[in-house]
Amino acid sequence: MINKDNYAVIMAGGVGSRFYPMSTKSRPKQFLDILNCGQSLIQQTFNRLSRIVPIENIYVVTNAIYQDLTASQLPQLSSHQILCEPLMRNTAPCIAYATYKINSRNPRARIIVAPSDHHITDEEEFIEDASTLLDKAGENDCLYTMGIRPTRPDTGYGYIQYETTEDTPSIDGIYKVRTFTEKPGLELAQAFIDSGDFLWNSGIFVWSARSIMAAFETYLPEVHIAFSELTPYYYTDEENEHLYGIYSSCVKESIDFGIMEKAHNVYVLPATFGWCDLGTWRSLYEKLPKDYMGNSIVGGDVNLSQDCKGNILCTDGKMLIRGLENFIVASVDGVLVICPKDEEQHVKQMIADAKQKGVSLDI
Repeated sequence: MINKDNYAVIMAGGVGSRFYPMSTKSRPKQFLDILNCGQSLIQQTFNRLSRIVPIENIYVVTNAIYQDLTASQLPQLSSHQILCEPLMRNTAPCIAYATYKINSRNPRARIIVAPSDHHITDEEEFIEDASTLLDKAGENDCLYTMGIRPTRPDTGYGYIQYETTEDTPSIDGIYKVRTFTEKPGLELAQAFIDSGDFLWNSGIFVWSARSIMAAFETYLPEVHIAFSELTPYYYTDEENEHLYGIYSSCVKESIDFGIMEKAHNVYVLPATFGWCDLGTWRSLYEKLPKDYMGNSIVGGDVNLSQDCKGNILCTDGKMLIRGLENFIVASVDGVLVICPKDEEQHVKQMIADAKQKGVSLDI
């Protein structure tokens, strides 16, 4: 039986610019079926969380421009479950908004916070881990996160180091967090792997409303005050009217830097449920099926010669390719992006350079 005090917050406000032109400002990647499975990423996330959280307790925080898109893809949600941010202020205000709203209705709430665009292959393992942490969050004033056992020295992920000393043993396989490190260089990432006490930061968090609100009050007091003052208006027609002023005054801050890296009651559960954040073309390429030459295709009608190898190809029309190896080729809505797969980090800069020259792009 699903516990009525279980709540979920799905963060779905990002644009996904690294996947341009497949992902655009008007239709970002969380609303796309980029894995060709019949469901968008946010629909997959919702369905997964609905196995441990009552549907009426699942909240989506997104940008106001995606309100209708969210409602159309998740018709199970009421209007009060779609929280529309008027401005982008990173993950700390996003999480605070949902938390303080949930707390105003149920102070006993224990909450799992998850991005909308992650891919999880072993859902049973995920459900077991998430249920374990939700139960513990209801019993302890701890801030929990899920860490992923690293399989390679990836420089695109954050890392969590956990305590392994006799003075701080694990409790039920959960460890006290020692440090957070954001996207290290290759040499440092390899050192993390070799040490054996580092995990990838999944960006999935579990805590009670009480515990995370106490952390906001301690480490981000201005955010705590702002969303506390909104309490009389949650679940009313006046909520959105007062929201713009609050977001205008909020600093842009991530939950990792604002709270998790500073708090002393942070714990991590090493997870093995097959996780990928689908944050880059390369990560998507790794999850998609491939032809006998190692090419992956997203949508459209791609006709390849045998001279093409190791590419990821995305089109909403027809595409003819010859003699290409290890490239990203994406042609959507009249925009063509071609970039070596090993240099995918330059896509964002290509977009920025084009916009600086006055090119109109939906991103």
